[in-house]
Amino acid sequence: MATHAAAEPKQLWLGGAEPMKASYGKLMMWLFLLSDAFSFSGLLIAYGLVRYAHPAYDGDVENFVFSNQYWPIPERVFEAVPFFHGYQLPLVFVGLMTFILIFSSVTMVLAVEAGHRKDKADVEKWMLWTILGGITFLGSQAWEWGHFITGTDKPTILTDVINGVQVTKEVFGANLHVNQYGPQPFADFFFFITGFHGTHVTSGVILNIIVFFNVCMGLYERRGHYEMVEKVGLYWHFVDLVWVFVFTFFYLV
Repeated sequence: MATHAAAEPKQLWLGGAEPMKASYGKLMMWLFLLSDAFSFSGLLIAYGLVRYAHPAYDGDVENFVFSNQYWPIPERVFEAVPFFHGYQLPLVFVGLMTFILIFSSVTMVLAVEAGHRKDKADVEKWMLWTILGGITFLGSQAWEWGHFITGTDKPTILTDVINGVQVTKEVFGANLHVNQYGPQPFADFFFFITGFHGTHVTSGVILNIIVFFNVCMGLYERRGHYEMVEKVGLYWHFVDLVWVFVFTFFYLV
């Protein structure tokens, strides 16, 4: 009677506590960030489609005036800087905000590196700088929102049709109903995209404060590792990277 050859043992991947040399917690963080990247991508793609569905301003930048007939030039919208009222400084303040957020990402890298060395004092120091950077960015964004909502010193004369009647009105600032700077979708996307990102930064600051508190209490020192600092670091770098895309697509294009 023929006998079957002995079956060779199958090489099955059994997973394990750390598949691909990454812990369960870090893998879940990567999956979350991947799903979140789709959310931001959707917003930016929608912005791009609406942006190019509207006519662009055709003329010299020096002669640009706000109108709801064409898409505004971002550098003419975001040219205000705190304590420099009356000066036109295109994108200077948002550039400073971007620098602060990127610098906070550097301090987060240093906090993670200190965690690898299990240097509790250095982790505390760099985490604290990261938190301060995040809070400063949020404060700057709040000022920018306030100025965007309040508007410029001079109103924009907009023409609208209400109940079949053409109406001319003066508009200061922008909200979800009126927009001094251009077509209404410009203001809507500004609030949605920067507000969505600001919510992420706020969440990141809260997480960083919790981890900083645990570091100060010696929790991770007793565990023997600072992996939690790495996980919140991944989130913080993601938030910074997203802002680079927001800055590029919304403020520069």
